[in-house]
Amino acid sequence: MKFSEFQAGMVIKHPPVVVDEQEMLGFARDYDPQWFHTDVQRAGQSRWGGLIASGWLTCSLAMRMAVEAALTDSESFGSPGVERLRWILPVRPGDAIRLEATVNSVRTSSSRADLGIMRWTWQVFNQRDEQVLELEATSLFDLGEQA
Repeated sequence: MKFSEFQAGMVIKHPPVVVDEQEMLGFARDYDPQWFHTDVQRAGQSRWGGLIASGWLTCSLAMRMAVEAALTDSESFGSPGVERLRWILPVRPGDAIRLEATVNSVRTSSSRADLGIMRWTWQVFNQRDEQVLELEATSLFDLGEQA
């Protein structure tokens, strides 16, 4: 989507993505090697009752869905950060998670006419419509060609 297509209040959706156990294990071994993400047997006997995905994998999958649903072919060039990151429920192997991103605000920078700024809230839900993740992100757009 192009920056000009984003409107405050719009909801952008991405269909479910199935979380693969081998992907979960590989990601956790490389980037978040805590036992409840990497040790199937130990996680099965824990308070979690089984393996759970790293929250960072969940964020990464949400990012992929946001790019596929909205940012591909846009003028987006980065982000100054996220706020209110919350891992609400664990994601488990075989879960089918989907993204609903609500555009909170869209504006052009007051100091740079070539800079578009969008704030949006991402919510990720599992196949039972339980929310598993929420974050608020700011995305920046290069409007140089339009200015």
